[in-house]
Amino acid sequence: MFLLRRLLVHHRSLSACPARAASSVAQRQYDVIVVGGGHAGTEAAAAAVRTGAETLLITQSIKTIGALSCNPSLGGVGKGQLVKEVDALDGLMGRAGDYAGVHFSILNRRKGPAVWGPRAQLDRGRYKEFIQSELLNMPRLTVIEGSVEGLLVSAADPEQPGKHRVTGVRLDGGSEVRSSSVVLTTGTFLSGSLFMGQTTSPGGRMGEPPSCAGLTHSLRETLGLKLGRLKTGTPPRLVKETVDFSLAQLHLPDSRPTPFSFINTHTHCKPEEQIPCHLTYTTPGVDRVVKESLHMNSHIQQDTKGPRYCPSIESRVLRFPGRQHQVWLEPEGLNSDLLYPQGLSMTMPPELQLRLIREIPALQRADIRTPGYGVQYDFVCPTQLFPWLQLKSAQGLFLAGQINGTTGYEEAAAQGLWAGINAGRTALSLPPLSLSRTESYIGVLIDDLVGHGVTEPYRMFTSRAEFRTSLRPDNADLRLTPKGFEELGCVSPHRYQEAVRVRQGLAEALSILKSVTLSPSRWREKLTDACISEAKSTLISNSCTQKEVWGCGAVGKEDKVPADGAVGVEVEGHQGFWTCDDKPFILVLTTVPPHTDSLGVSTKTKAGLVTEDDPLPF
Repeated sequence: MFLLRRLLVHHRSLSACPARAASSVAQRQYDVIVVGGGHAGTEAAAAAVRTGAETLLITQSIKTIGALSCNPSLGGVGKGQLVKEVDALDGLMGRAGDYAGVHFSILNRRKGPAVWGPRAQLDRGRYKEFIQSELLNMPRLTVIEGSVEGLLVSAADPEQPGKHRVTGVRLDGGSEVRSSSVVLTTGTFLSGSLFMGQTTSPGGRMGEPPSCAGLTHSLRETLGLKLGRLKTGTPPRLVKETVDFSLAQLHLPDSRPTPFSFINTHTHCKPEEQIPCHLTYTTPGVDRVVKESLHMNSHIQQDTKGPRYCPSIESRVLRFPGRQHQVWLEPEGLNSDLLYPQGLSMTMPPELQLRLIREIPALQRADIRTPGYGVQYDFVCPTQLFPWLQLKSAQGLFLAGQINGTTGYEEAAAQGLWAGINAGRTALSLPPLSLSRTESYIGVLIDDLVGHGVTEPYRMFTSRAEFRTSLRPDNADLRLTPKGFEELGCVSPHRYQEAVRVRQGLAEALSILKSVTLSPSRWREKLTDACISEAKSTLISNSCTQKEVWGCGAVGKEDKVPADGAVGVEVEGHQGFWTCDDKPFILVLTTVPPHTDSLGVSTKTKAGLVTEDDPLPF
């Protein structure tokens, strides 16, 4: 009910917000100015506010704050870990996903928990409503409409690294707004160009102009930064009622939705209200249309690098000719009449786009509501950044999102949150901080960017994280929430207390695990269904596969273990098998005592850490 009241306030206040534009904000000194209202900008503004900074968010249109520019989904393998970490640091994205999700699933469940991928299809309108409601009702945050013409640059502080100091921004009307820190989150709008067929027009998103040319001039000429150029694209949107779903494979969501946010026990969408996705495939006819239209497709002929892991259908056909390619038909909302064809990003002329999609059996009668198009935009080579996302050569200037060469909502949000935290800390005369790649996927992301740079749009995968077995989605709160509260000052007391409660419950459960002790021979006598080896030198039988070992849970007494810590109990018990060789503990597979149902984990088999000389306590 509280959220609904805030949404009503949001709708009434939209028309009033722009009135506070340049004439009033130019008279104030802000701690932090955030430029851009996309996923990086919204997280940066909210994070700066949570550190205690007076913050100004400048966006070209308040109505597009939080818009899902491309796919209507959140999370996935690697990306889901980022969403969980943003939430653990009190960011907006996870809670927005829980409110807007209409199809929840955990990808990679057949593999180990380290590579599970929380994912959801989203209702575009609901996601945008949630983000706008949060920001437009946030204390210490002012939101205005405007376009930034350039940066205000002065002499650098000689006691700090850097050749220049950024002290604010200049708006397109000539007004100047001063601040201690500036965060640029321009997305695809920095000198953006739109491509469709042989037509090119300036813009960062269809129907929206690019950022002012003066901003690019400030970065390249005034600050002397090295810039590059990247490209991306989006597929056409299809009219749902013109699609024949009987010719596509039905994919249902999980029966029990798993929330992204650690402080949510359930999602806004009830399990029975979730809607399915469908899967279909390209045909040889799709290849034929692509090859016949290459001479009419200027975007695909460019040398500018596009996303390798989310390529256009033209790139897929040219790189892998003769193959079938997946096309996911994703809903755009509970009440939307549109579908998003994931895998059919294209930039050929609209009439050829229609011809191409109708080469797919399920789409033979499909109509296009809006055609696909490509975008090219400038980015700043991220090796010019510190690990806290401040430019090395410009004091007070932070960059986040696609301006750093990444692709994806989740990667942008993670950078925005970290840049916002450090911009706020810097403005409040606190030292900036960095995250290690050993403690978070956010740390992996930033370390890859600032350490190696990019030659193509960067996407997160679990394979990029060397310590992924300990950087799981389920323990992001235990890894980052205490740090966010105790060191960063960006986490609320309520969230911190919840993380402490879960941490204590997990510690107690693992203590229970270790208290259950017996020698291997005694275990074999009592637990005849367990795969316990006859040999003294090994515990697990050769007939017991690794999948069976990792499929076990936890054994305990009648002590209650919180449900939200159950996965942690299960996984940490498994990890003990691999990491406790130097301790007097070994892992034993056991059948399930009746009282372990309170753990909320698998009821097939359970596991415990035991020593060889203590009696069995049950």
